[in-house]
Amino acid sequence: MDFRWKLKDKAKPESVAYLSHEINVNTTLANMLVNRDIHDFQQAKDFFRPDLDKLHDPMLMKDMDKAVKRLVDAIENKESILVYGDYDVDGTTSVALFYGFIKAFYDKVAFYIPDRYKEGYGISEKGVRYAAENGFSLIVSLDCGIKAIDKINLANELGVDFIICDHHTPGEQLPDAVAVLDPKRKDCPYPYKELSGCGVGFKLVQAFSEYTQRSEANLYTYLDLVAISIASDIVPISGENRILAYYGLDRLNNNPRPGIKALILKGKIEKDLSITDIVFKIGPRINASGRLEHAKASVELLISKDLDEGVRRAELVEDVNAARKNFDENITREALEMIEIQEQTGTFKSTVLFKEDWHKGVIGIVASRCIEKYYRPTIILTESNNKATGSARSVFDFDIYEAIEACSELLEQFGGHKYAAGLTLPVDKVPAFQKKFEMVVSERVREIHLKPILEIDDELILDQINYKFYNILRQMAPFGPGNPEPVFCVNQVHAENVRILKEKHLRFEIIQDGQNTRPVCIGFGFAKYYELLNSKMRFNIAFEIRENTFRNTSSLQLYVKDIKFD
Repeated sequence: MDFRWKLKDKAKPESVAYLSHEINVNTTLANMLVNRDIHDFQQAKDFFRPDLDKLHDPMLMKDMDKAVKRLVDAIENKESILVYGDYDVDGTTSVALFYGFIKAFYDKVAFYIPDRYKEGYGISEKGVRYAAENGFSLIVSLDCGIKAIDKINLANELGVDFIICDHHTPGEQLPDAVAVLDPKRKDCPYPYKELSGCGVGFKLVQAFSEYTQRSEANLYTYLDLVAISIASDIVPISGENRILAYYGLDRLNNNPRPGIKALILKGKIEKDLSITDIVFKIGPRINASGRLEHAKASVELLISKDLDEGVRRAELVEDVNAARKNFDENITREALEMIEIQEQTGTFKSTVLFKEDWHKGVIGIVASRCIEKYYRPTIILTESNNKATGSARSVFDFDIYEAIEACSELLEQFGGHKYAAGLTLPVDKVPAFQKKFEMVVSERVREIHLKPILEIDDELILDQINYKFYNILRQMAPFGPGNPEPVFCVNQVHAENVRILKEKHLRFEIIQDGQNTRPVCIGFGFAKYYELLNSKMRFNIAFEIRENTFRNTSSLQLYVKDIKFD
């Protein structure tokens, strides 16, 4: 992909100098930290040493007092509680967390995941009626419900109370539930707005634990699930999410719950999991059941009582994930072929594709794959229950939710956020939606949105790349949205000892005039540059710094992000 490099602005020299002195780091590192809104010793300490004691008081969230009281009353009165969650990773981890926590001391609790194909996204009428018919007087919904006004009204008519835990953007009207927990509510004073759905569920459990004087140590055993939700739902890893992700990753790597441990073993996933590993290795496996069959299997995996049970359930998830990959590859190929044909008829600022037999469970993945080649806001639609239903994915800094909202007169329902959304509309309105969405995007999108940006933290010289520098960088993890892994560039270098690996990757050393350091670079998918690199032509290179260990010997390597030749 052809990137536009954007060197981040230099912070104010006086701010950089002050922080550099305060925490004893060089100005390159100080500049990076100031650009991450870290200006003094205490902020740096909070960043480098996340502390669970710094989590916000959950009672600051609007309606939290009502939610805790209703939950306490339900347990004291021995009511049946139904834990209801969406079928994606955020939803299934939310259900596993809340159900697992309550089930440990209260038997009259069950969970419900809607069928992606028969019920669709969010609270379903079938789910509400199931609760009423089976004696559940309280539903706790997680990662969904913020727009389910009609379904909550139905529940009220049927005598079923709702506590909603959601993190999606509310509409103008809130559902008439006992409590609506969503930090994005306009009237919610909660200081951190970017929790995942599982994160909101965690805050309810935290508030309940404090109210009932239960051990926080037990509560924190669920942080592996919260970390998986944060990574998979692509929420910012800043503020409170950084604390939750930091300790959740620690638990994942040192003492994961049996189901996750089994998934790591069956998937042959390496140790020292990062946020990226969750996004590409853990999350898709958990998601697979909900995409192709029923997400109940993922929840059962996550709440496995021991490793033997976890391994049995992980084997099933692995089989489904293999089938998911096959669907993904075939549909992606068809979608790219359709875009190539479309490109011959004109210039487009968006992609909206529809094919009635595409598998609904993988269209979100396919949308992301299409953006990798055709970088523009993308919606992939298929037919389900006689409706066109789809997943939307966006490009950097373009709000696809608002663009879809501008076409709402053609839609039956939609929801999501800036970079990802879901929608449903009548099949016969797909052509009109394609036309309207293209018009809306064309009016709002700017050229800078349509060329991927590679943000570069700073320009280095090669001798700056050493273990002292790297060891501080490593402590800035976990990396992700809101705290991206640092990317650097070095200019005017040439390559030596260039080798092709597995026909499509490169390994080479770079040399810069006047510098003694000659780091090894690994370029995945960069084999097309073999001849140019071998020609000794000078180039600029953008990279991340990683540690590589081979035969008990460790060294720093540069993982290539992009190369620009003179």
